[in-house]
Amino acid sequence: AQNVTVDEIMTAYKQACQKLNCKQIPKLLKQIQEFKDLAPRIDCLDLKGEKLDYKACEALEEIFKRVQFKIVDLEQTSLDEDGASALFDMIEYYESATHLNISFNKHIGTRGWQAAAHMMRKTNCLQYLDARNTPLLDHSAPFVARALRISSSLVVLHLENASLSGRPLMLLATALKMNMNLRELYLADNKLNGLQDSAQLGNLLKFNCYIQILDLRNNHILDSGLAYICEGLNEQRKGLVTLVLWNNQLTHTGMAYLGMTLPHTQSLETLNLGHNPIGNEGVRNLKNGLIGNRSVLRLGLASTKLTCEGAVAVAEFIAESPRLLRLDLRENEIKTGGLMALSLALKVNHSLLRLDLDREPKKESVKSFIETQKALLAEIQNGCKRNFILAKEKEEKEQKLQQSASMPEITVTEPLEEGPAEDSEDGSTTSALEEGEEAGETLTASENGDAEPAEDDDDNRGNVTDSDSDTDEEADAGLETKDLSERPKSPDSADGAATSQLLLSLEKAKDRPPPLRIAEESPSPATSPASTPSQGNERRISVSSPGRGHKIFVVTRVETLPDRATEVTRLREDADATSKPTEPQSPAPSPKPELPAPQANGAVPESAAGSDPKRGDPNDCESAARDTPLPNGLKTDFVRALPEASSDGDGKTGSCAAEHELSCSKNERELEELLLEASQDAGQELL
Repeated sequence: AQNVTVDEIMTAYKQACQKLNCKQIPKLLKQIQEFKDLAPRIDCLDLKGEKLDYKACEALEEIFKRVQFKIVDLEQTSLDEDGASALFDMIEYYESATHLNISFNKHIGTRGWQAAAHMMRKTNCLQYLDARNTPLLDHSAPFVARALRISSSLVVLHLENASLSGRPLMLLATALKMNMNLRELYLADNKLNGLQDSAQLGNLLKFNCYIQILDLRNNHILDSGLAYICEGLNEQRKGLVTLVLWNNQLTHTGMAYLGMTLPHTQSLETLNLGHNPIGNEGVRNLKNGLIGNRSVLRLGLASTKLTCEGAVAVAEFIAESPRLLRLDLRENEIKTGGLMALSLALKVNHSLLRLDLDREPKKESVKSFIETQKALLAEIQNGCKRNFILAKEKEEKEQKLQQSASMPEITVTEPLEEGPAEDSEDGSTTSALEEGEEAGETLTASENGDAEPAEDDDDNRGNVTDSDSDTDEEADAGLETKDLSERPKSPDSADGAATSQLLLSLEKAKDRPPPLRIAEESPSPATSPASTPSQGNERRISVSSPGRGHKIFVVTRVETLPDRATEVTRLREDADATSKPTEPQSPAPSPKPELPAPQANGAVPESAAGSDPKRGDPNDCESAARDTPLPNGLKTDFVRALPEASSDGDGKTGSCAAEHELSCSKNERELEELLLEASQDAGQELL
């Protein structure tokens, strides 16, 4: 209901009670008066212990239709079939509760359970159902089983002391194999036996890997039943986190099964074996399994008939365990020898935070040993305190590390302003070094998974780290992709994307006639920003091409362009001189270069590469020169006359050999011929 007030609820409830001729519940009226914020769910509607007959239940509808609750507590309310079914229908219709307690209602009968099952199946908000001490008998179990098989919301189910042994448990276990939402199942005090019932539970564990807590305390599982449960545990790779087997008449024989199973369980963190006559032999059977296990954090061995001999076996496990957090050894006859072993184990163990032992020392024949026991107990407690302090310090350290890893100073690298050309070489080297360090920090952070890729506000800023780099060499090269003037945006994912950015950035400069000189650096791991001093007006552009790693081009200087006509004529003479077929591929500039983006394999699209020039026609020669790519996937427009001096790194081998020869050549004539050969090779590769 919208915009409802406390007075309206009170009035409606009182009128309903008069109409139905039933008593008002004072406890309920008091709670209604205390309701404050009615818009979200109210914390609790507590009717525990109130006797609710059918009429009292009908009157409650006036409240349920106006407000919703987190917890509706109907424990011990003497519900009969009519009252229970009416209440459950209301709770389902109005989605009144997320947690519902119907425990200690022994007379809700088949119709009550049928309505409860309908509520479990239909409502999307009910997460917790407590039906302790509410018998679920043979004729009611099928309804609940059907609801659990397709239940969409129930997460916690308490069915302690609900007379489940036999057919009801079989129906429930079979249904729960299909259930993917239930996380906690409490089946204590149901007289479950070590044969059929345990077999059903073992079967459930084989198929359901979503249940995290299984509480089987105070049943009759026995060693035979534990064998079935261990079979189920063996099948689980993820799933069960807590297994409670308290008081199930388990002995050393059962511990042998459990010892063989424990090394295979990967999710089990809490194992409670208290109040079982396991004895020293049982703990010995369990020890190797526990040492081989990589998940158990909490172990309950209270009242398991242990003496000093058993305590020594437990101490061996403590000494070996790097992860055990809590161990309960209360109500056992552990005397001086056992305490000594535990104390020594704690000296080498740095994980155990709590070791529960009886506070009072045990009776000894030698009186001085009682004092020794007290001293050992104090020593054990101090060891746990020491571990607790260490754990806290470690946690704080980790939190600080996480905070520092996510700090904006590391994840966001500030763009450096373009330095004037007169800057000294030393200054620019220093800035390059600082920049390299920043990039290194970012790379480390991103490897740790803490650093988010920074979203840049400035259009000229690029992403420094390349998340796709496969090798350290590539990662090193990635650090050098930052240029000191302005950085073009380079996508990380596609191999050829950086090349297309290079082409686009050069296309922007199409109004300026002079071509660019592009020197190629080899991405050797030794090359670092510090070892390559760079002038303030340099620009570095990274180009990745498949199989050849990253290439970093440094734009170093600009030259005037020779007259186009003379260059074409000279190329013709070269072609005649070398007596090769006239298919010149010289890098003649185009007034408006239409630059197709290269594909991921480094080749240009077919529309660019597919044009077959007619021989001898100068215009066609020019278009062919523009359209045919070099082996590294770049258009020949961008190779121009290269610098006289060779680049800093070693030349590339294989397909980059022609480029290496070009950079080393000083004679212009040789340069033209080599360029021609390289271009023809490229043409053949594409064909």
